[in-house]
Amino acid sequence: MDNKVEKIIKSANEFYEALKKDPNSRDRSWEHCYKSFHDARYEENPDYDYLSLLLAFYLASWGMYRASSFLIQKDYKVHTPVVEEILKEKYNCLFGIDCDKLNQSDIKTTLSDIDTIMRDYYRSVRKKVRETEAKYKVSDILITKILLGTLGCVPAYDQCFVAGLRELGISSNVNYGEESLSKLVEFYESDKKRFEKTRKKFKAYDLEYPQMKLLDMGIWQIGASKQDEKRKKQQQ
Repeated sequence: MDNKVEKIIKSANEFYEALKKDPNSRDRSWEHCYKSFHDARYEENPDYDYLSLLLAFYLASWGMYRASSFLIQKDYKVHTPVVEEILKEKYNCLFGIDCDKLNQSDIKTTLSDIDTIMRDYYRSVRKKVRETEAKYKVSDILITKILLGTLGCVPAYDQCFVAGLRELGISSNVNYGEESLSKLVEFYESDKKRFEKTRKKFKAYDLEYPQMKLLDMGIWQIGASKQDEKRKKQQQ
């Protein structure tokens, strides 16, 4: 366990240091998004249009506007219904949430609610774009990247993060869901003092990075390095 914790902390530090060296790093898109959605929760009249544009650019920075994506056929305003939903008061409990609270039944229900609403909405958008109902669900990658960027409550389960999970063996289930999240919570709590000492150094403007963002950075970096090694071997 100690070795895994050390790897994640080391990788998270490397990720953060690289980000801070570049004032225009694409990874800063998460900071802009997270900070803006935080501030909007305390505004009487949030600028939904601006937040929709910010969310769209964050998703584009994080690879969600590839040619194969249905989102590329829409402008940024397609995200406005999701932005309006996320900013509802009922989801305040998810913003920057500590890992241990994710095991509470009411929190699980709230997270499940926003997950379902987003999947239903984007499925309807995808159906209109492709003029047919897809056989598979809306990507976990899209849903978790939105949740990470706007609420900071779960990691983004993209290819590199999943590769990092496999490499570390934190959970036998590397797919996004209650089981995998529970294992991540258990892992964070197992060495919380060390994780917290590192996390408190990471800032998005005046906000500390949430606990799940630390895990996201560290595990993603490990997975990305593993995939780079694999590609290099294949090219030899």
